[in-house]
Amino acid sequence: MTAAPVTDFGQYAALRRSAEQDDPAALREVAGQFEALFIQSMLKNMREASLADPVFGGSDQHEMYQGMLDQQLSVEMASGRGLGLAEMLVRQLGGEVGSVPATPGDFRLPASRPAGSVASLPTESIASLPSWSSPADFARDVWPHAERAARKLNVAPEAILAQAALETGWGRHVMPRSDGSSSLNLFGIKAGSGWQGVSVSKPTIEYEEGVARLEVAKFRAYPDVAATFDDYAELIGEHPRYAAVRNLGGDAAGFAQALQDSGYATDPAYAKKIENVMNGETMREALRSLKNHASGPIQNGYGRP
Repeated sequence: MTAAPVTDFGQYAALRRSAEQDDPAALREVAGQFEALFIQSMLKNMREASLADPVFGGSDQHEMYQGMLDQQLSVEMASGRGLGLAEMLVRQLGGEVGSVPATPGDFRLPASRPAGSVASLPTESIASLPSWSSPADFARDVWPHAERAARKLNVAPEAILAQAALETGWGRHVMPRSDGSSSLNLFGIKAGSGWQGVSVSKPTIEYEEGVARLEVAKFRAYPDVAATFDDYAELIGEHPRYAAVRNLGGDAAGFAQALQDSGYATDPAYAKKIENVMNGETMREALRSLKNHASGPIQNGYGRP
């Protein structure tokens, strides 16, 4: 479907009316326009970096029409799947909207999703990406690792599962590497100066004094699912800033709030979003699937030694 022309100002009036009525679709539309502006800015900067003279001269008329062309190109490039920036904005600003489905039946993986692999260290072997066709598949695959991390941290494994589900849209939006393979980073852990493994760069929304801003950050990459949970458990279990996150037993809501208070994420609604995932029907259905799965039934109790 072709995007609307940028000269059609009626579309913006309709969008404003939708936003005033708290239409969830308005958030996605605004996110798409933000992505278009981001692309337009990149095009403008690339043209300004050109070392050659313009083919048709540098007149004001040429610059005006070139700007209109870039603006329309950016809208077309941001339409459909775009670069993924709009979808990331909807996830971070709208919680479960568009990424964490309200019901298990709403979950669908795109047919063209690449099956890749990644190594966290240059010398490590490459592991294939697990196939997560539904939230239940994702939960069954990561649950043993969530339990293992929960035992180390003495917290509820459901809370760890909910955080991974929030960060990745139940495995559907794991950040990719530049070659299209998966980073297998299920917790959005950034690659600081002390990280010795492979990292991936991606746009992310950070909050400073409650104001959202876009930045490009580096995130860690792992060879398999076990490695991401091991690194997560080590980070939460050994870093002094997360002392309040540990040893909360079955207090899943307290775990989510302690994560936010400790500065794990700058999103002021991070704890609420984790709670929304924990209390959602998708989580209930995933836990029911775990209980009924013969190879790995869910266990009762939290923080088992």
